Amino acid sequence: MTGSPDRFSTMDLAWIRWLLDSHALWLKQELIDRSGDIEEQSERLFLAPFAVMSHVGSDDPVLNYGNRQALELWGMTWDEFTATPSRLTAEPGNRDERARMLRLVTTHGSVSDYRGVRISRTGRRFLAEHATVWNVVDEDRGRRRQAAAFPQWTLLG
Repeated sequence: MTGSPDRFSTMDLAWIRWLLDSHALWLKQELIDRSGDIEEQSERLFLAPFAVMSHVGSDDPVLNYGNRQALELWGMTWDEFTATPSRLTAEPGNRDERARMLRLVTTHGSVSDYRGVRISRTGRRFLAEHATVWNVVDEDRGRRRQAAAFPQWTLLG
């Protein structure tokens, strides 16, 4: 049910570099081993044993990246995932709390040890735990949007 891009585009690779660089900037640690070139880092990030996702856009951001673990958790292919408004990753009753957390990230650069209930495409609910959410900025520190990673989740009901 999940898929992955056959090969990341130049634009995807630039985004992945900003995502990784921004994590190091805000959290003062690398998300993954940064050895090798960006293609190797992109593969390492995609295959990481924790979930990573990001979104872009202003009014209703759309997911633009999900690694293999995120695609599996949300039960989507790459094409489905990257066409999904990120608000839909949370149930309607949890969206205000999610939006509050994203406002904190916008203001402070990052939030650590966040937890929140999320919902897959098929309606399966899970609690994302020990999540880190951070602003993604480009090399000029222009804010592009946000990314999140979490190493642990608990399936609910």
